Amino acid sequence: MTGRPARPRPEEARPRPEQAWPGAEIRAAGAVLYRHREPGAEVAVIHRPRHDDWSFPKGKLEPGEHVLLAAVREVTEETGVRPVLGRPLAAVRYLVEGRPKRVDYWAGRAPDAGQQAAFVPGDEVDRLDWLPVPAVGSRLTYGHDARLLERLLAPVADGCPPGPDSVPYVMLRHASAGRKSAWHGDDLLRPLDERGEADAAALARLLACYGVQRVISSAAERCLGTVRPYAELIGAPIEAEPAFTVRACDSDRGDAAKRRVAELLARPVPTVICGHRENLPVLYARALGVLRCSPPDDGWSPPKAGFWVLHTAGNCLSAVEHHSPSS
Repeated sequence: MTGRPARPRPEEARPRPEQAWPGAEIRAAGAVLYRHREPGAEVAVIHRPRHDDWSFPKGKLEPGEHVLLAAVREVTEETGVRPVLGRPLAAVRYLVEGRPKRVDYWAGRAPDAGQQAAFVPGDEVDRLDWLPVPAVGSRLTYGHDARLLERLLAPVADGCPPGPDSVPYVMLRHASAGRKSAWHGDDLLRPLDERGEADAAALARLLACYGVQRVISSAAERCLGTVRPYAELIGAPIEAEPAFTVRACDSDRGDAAKRRVAELLARPVPTVICGHRENLPVLYARALGVLRCSPPDDGWSPPKAGFWVLHTAGNCLSAVEHHSPSS
């Protein structure tokens, strides 16, 4: 083992972010793990004895595993620290023995020291070093890791503060609740169906990747039921918001919903908002308007149990990502 950068293996010598190759893609995920210390932030780097290299924690997805869960699991297994995911940093692509590989990275904040397990050296990772930011670059073996470090620390847009921290606002569409035409009672009481309950359980684990958040929901049971497992997991109350309840969305209520979104964004508190197909795009557009950003031109709209994550820093939008329980 050495403290100097090892010579890159050929397949990792020239990784090219955001470049794709044909063929079955190997998927992996990880994070640039950081913590706040005086006088500045520290970043974790790991040593892999098999390759004699220094890099950021990452690893391959297990069959059927969601990429968010894989990122948290791999960082936890390799460092003993369960990260709180922040904004996505990059998808790095390169070839491994002729096969294309994609590694998705997030910023990963370490919790307080008392909430961390001790690092245990092993065959895959035998050393974990926390380094002050100026010392990290000279330790890293691969150029793409150095670029990830730059993305972590640099402001993402004019007016955004530099640094790794961001605040997530999750905008979630409720899970499956059967057919409206088959429900003969009050539509606000229509519950999740079997698939919806399964997705709500999966969502609890996915949303927990972003840490403990304030939970706000439409008053409809299908929305409340979607966030209930997550709220129970983190021990948070669900705040039922009439302004986000579809049945009440006349023109005045729509204006109230937009005002409520602006109020929530004015406070830097991690927040989950659960709404409906009918009003969630309006809430999302209003949030982007408050942050003075245009919607990403990716054509994505949330399926049932799908969600956007708006990562904010100061009054800026630092990143947008979207997910569903199945991907």
